[in-house]
Amino acid sequence: MDELFPIVAFSLLLGAIIALLFFNTYYRKRQSEVRSIANLNPNPNPNPIVPSSKPLPNKKSNPKHHSSDKDQIKRHHPLDLNTLKGHGDAVTGICFSPDGRNLATACADGVVRVFKLEDASSKSFKFHRINLPPGGPPTAVAFADDASSIVVSSHSLTGCSLYMYGEEKPKVSEDKSQAKLPLPEIKWEHRQVHDKKAIITMFGASATYGSADGSALIASCSEGTDIILWHGKTGKSLGHVDTNQLKNNMATISPNGRFIAAAAFTADVKVWEIVYSKDGSVKEVSNVMQLKGHKSAVTWLCFSPNSEQIITASKDGSLRIWNINVRYHMDEDPKTLKVFPIPLRDSAGTTLHYDRLSISPDGKILAATHGSTLQWLSVETGKVLDTAEKAHDGDITGIAWGPKAIPMGNEKVLVLATASGDKKVKLWAAPS
Repeated sequence: MDELFPIVAFSLLLGAIIALLFFNTYYRKRQSEVRSIANLNPNPNPNPIVPSSKPLPNKKSNPKHHSSDKDQIKRHHPLDLNTLKGHGDAVTGICFSPDGRNLATACADGVVRVFKLEDASSKSFKFHRINLPPGGPPTAVAFADDASSIVVSSHSLTGCSLYMYGEEKPKVSEDKSQAKLPLPEIKWEHRQVHDKKAIITMFGASATYGSADGSALIASCSEGTDIILWHGKTGKSLGHVDTNQLKNNMATISPNGRFIAAAAFTADVKVWEIVYSKDGSVKEVSNVMQLKGHKSAVTWLCFSPNSEQIITASKDGSLRIWNINVRYHMDEDPKTLKVFPIPLRDSAGTTLHYDRLSISPDGKILAATHGSTLQWLSVETGKVLDTAEKAHDGDITGIAWGPKAIPMGNEKVLVLATASGDKKVKLWAAPS
């Protein structure tokens, strides 16, 4: 037994030494790791949690912006007055009533809406809804005299149709205090007009020139080569002309109902005169002059408010102002009064052409569009007064000045309306 004691004691001592060496090595390794961490973060404050006055960002505090938030973020153009909402699809046509207090819109959702413009700064606008017969969506609108009568064109696979809607007389119930509101009804219609081709533009005017009786006239222009003049109230066809230029770009009628002018495939613009009989009715429509000077196709044109001048835009990169108040029966040709370069270029510096034009009722400001860009130019100098590069989220499909100033708060302003494939119609103020 005494012989085993030294062996057991030696074993215990050896185990203690081995354990001591193991724990010493482990302790030194941990100490080294602590030093390396301390070197990476030399903050002497031992407390890793530092209170902050700002809340930590999280997904809930930074949500994705909805469309309304995006509209607020976008730069608000100073001339942008308001937006007419409620359209379910692309807006294909717009037209002001003669008093400027109503704006009709044609929409690809199959509905014509007539907005009441009581105040241009209103948060919402009341509108009258007109559902077209099944077949095809409306493509253009024009008022036939007052705000209660409107002509609508529609297009389908079977051809193009024209409808004139007018208010029927209010139906008075037994309780006279609750008379039903008048609803629009079809007063006349024509189907498969323009040889089944689509109507691309439609403009109206009151016949006030010479012996004209003041009737509302409507000029419809097809995508082919023909233009038809209609009596707004009766729907009677008053004249039919052909541009003979492969295809039309557009056509319009002068404000006094004297001329029809068309922009077509070629660089020349044809002008017809509406001749009136002594009783005030339309006698004939005759070709009286051509506007020659552009080097490429004319994309759009508009008459001055006094019907004595025409402004044309061409793919040759120029704007021209023509005097058409000439004695053409004595072989006096229309004169070019002014030529302006189109002040619009792409990123490569190439001059762009204008898609649409509209002149203000005072004849001083020309509104022009290309794609989604809207510009205001001085008719006198051709200089740019203002530009809205992204006036809409899609290409602009319609442009029209209100014929008269309308209320906006305590003042009255001239208003320009634009329509687009983005389902919106916007109202713009005139630049100073």
